[in-house]
Order: sequence, then structure tokens, then C-alpha cells
Amino acid sequence: MTTITRLATIAALTLCAALPAHAEQDPPITIDTHVDIPFTYMREARFDVGKPTPLLVDLGKMERGGLNAAFFVIWVPQHKLDAAGYAKAVEQAEQKYDAIGRMLMQYPDRIRLATTPEQLLANHKAGLLSATIEIENGYSLGHDIRRLDAAFDRGARSIGLAHVGNNDLCTSSLPDTEHGEPAMNSAGDTGMSDFGRAVVKRANQLGMLVDISHSSDACVREALKLSTAPIYASHSGARAALDHPRNLPDDLLRAIAAKGGVVDAVAYKEFLKKDPAREAAEKKLQAAIAKQSGHKEYDSDRDDYLPAMDKGMAEIQQKYPLATLDDYMNQIQHMVKVAGIDHVGIASDFDGGGGITGWANASETRNVTAALHKRGFSDTDIAKLWGGNLLRVWREVERDAQH
Repeated sequence: MTTITRLATIAALTLCAALPAHAEQDPPITIDTHVDIPFTYMREARFDVGKPTPLLVDLGKMERGGLNAAFFVIWVPQHKLDAAGYAKAVEQAEQKYDAIGRMLMQYPDRIRLATTPEQLLANHKAGLLSATIEIENGYSLGHDIRRLDAAFDRGARSIGLAHVGNNDLCTSSLPDTEHGEPAMNSAGDTGMSDFGRAVVKRANQLGMLVDISHSSDACVREALKLSTAPIYASHSGARAALDHPRNLPDDLLRAIAAKGGVVDAVAYKEFLKKDPAREAAEKKLQAAIAKQSGHKEYDSDRDDYLPAMDKGMAEIQQKYPLATLDDYMNQIQHMVKVAGIDHVGIASDFDGGGGITGWANASETRNVTAALHKRGFSDTDIAKLWGGNLLRVWREVERDAQH
């Protein structure tokens, strides 16, 4: 039995801890469906999340900000579709499964695994945080469908089909056009592969959420036709509100809603505000930091938390301010108008590039709730956005499972 499987059993136990004190305006539960972790998570002292860290999400920030649950991400970068690439992806995914297991084993009195909506709610009732495991980039399955079952056994409850660059499941919303991959929605954009179809089918049987964030429009359309359960986007936006390939067009927002799914609006700068000058300044800083460290290329895990990076980003922020909570609320309001209040959720993409002025880290989570109130959303609406909609979809995915 793996570490995370053992923790799934622990998480199902009835817990007797006292409920935490919450502000009256807090919704019943707050769930962030996309939080990244570095490869050295819980291995390096600076990434021990039971203590103060430079990460945007650690246990203290979650507790102070009223963020009750997070989907922690098993992300791997996209490499070649060959044996060496698959082996590397499997190895990198293993590091992250182990890291999440370390967190849960080390701090069981603060955070527990949630592999069902009921476990997540029980943890909350007991005054505990919840961690759910989400796969970002199905490439980490190593082109072996059996690894989806293994991931489910380890606690994963969401499978993201793609990331940046086309993989063996489907085409990406951001293909590697510099190296010959066809542009999204071009004649060469083939959408989903036979392996991708097998993954969606097996995910339905297991009761895993099918996550179409990062997938091409063609892949999303095929997932909608193929999936027997509602699908969701763990961290996406609205293309009509800001024209970016990672944001979904209105017709797909409507189609996901019509199938009963949910799209979680993401607080990611480039999907909320066009600022090419800031993008250029950040790339220049990243290159300079890598060079200072004696490396040819920038690496986010290695470079993002250096003092020189903090200083440089503060200077960039002064000159080119980030997107704000108002920008984020504009996205959410558009998505609710198009898809309906029952089909929109909330995600940060913290520690994966997310973070905006007003919601810069998990300790500022209540600012999102306040901003929603200011825009006229009712307590009932806010409860749906913060977790109710996601839990409903998750239950429907479980209900339709055949395993």
C-alpha cells in the first residue's frame, strides 16, 4: 500500500477536532482547484509547507486566508513522445506524488487527503485542510493506460489531458509552433488521439474528473462528445473577455455547462490582462537570473525564490502592475453570464504563475469573497463559485463511475 493510499484510509476516519473560527462572510467551503508544487516540495527546508515558506500556498497561508481545500498538481513538462520522454515524465510525476505524501504524513493534524467530496467536507467539519491530487498533463502516464488506475489508487481524482505543447493524448491550446507543431484550429490540429480517447473512457469508469484546461478547442469538443460524465476546466478563463488561446470561447463555455460541467476561472495574469511589456521584462529578468546562477536556461523551481528574483519582480511590478481583482471579477462575471452561476468555479494557479493584485497568495483568499460580494453575488452564489459547483460535478462523476 502506498503512502497516499494509506492516507486515504486515514482521511475517511471520523475526526473530532474543533471547528476553526471563521469570519461570518466566509462561504461554507472554499476550494482552489489548481495549486502547483515544485519538484523539491517537502524535501528542501524552504518548501516545508508546515512552516512559513516563500511559496504562495503553504498551510499557514491557507489557514489564515480561509482557503479550506486545494487540488495539488502532479505537473510534468512536455518532452518528446518517445520511450526516454515517457520514462522521464513518469519519474518526475513520482517525485510529486511522493512530495504530497510527505506533506500529508508530516502534518496529519492540519491537512488530510480528500478522495471524495464527503471526505473533503468531513475534513472541513473537523477543522482540517484538504488536499486533493490532480494530474496536469496526461503525458506523465507514460503512454500506458494502466498508470491511470495506479494514479487513482494513489489518490488522484482529476486527469488533465494536456499542457503546453501537443502530447500523446491530444493537441494543446499552446502547441510548440516554433518546432513545427500546427497552430490550434489549423488544418493540422487533429484534436484527440486514440490514447486520449482511452484515457477519457477509463477516467469515466474510475470516477476521475476529466480536466480540459490547456487542451485545444478540438480536443475539448471531442471530450464533450466522448465523456459520459460532466467535464471540467480546472483553471481557465473566457476568450471573449480576453483573447488568449488558454481561455475558452463562449460556445465551449456553454457546451461544458450544457453537459453539467464547471469551468474554474483562474487568477492568472496573462489570461486577465494583456501586458506585452511586462512579459518581455519578466523574460529578460529570468534570463539574467539564470545567467547569474551559471545556467543556460531559466528554471522556475531553481530561480523563482532567489532574493534577486524577488527584487527584480518587485521592480517590474512597480512599472507594469499585475492584473487586479477587478480584472478577475470581470472574467468571472462574463463566465457566469455565459455559462450560468451553476457552472463556474475559482482557481488560483498559485506557484504555477498565478497570483494577482488583491489575491497574491493563499492568505488573501478572503479578498476574493469580498470582491464577489462587491460585484453583487449573493451568499448562495458565492458558495457555488467557491466549491459547491465543483462538488456537485465531482459527485456526478463518481455516480457515473463503473469501477
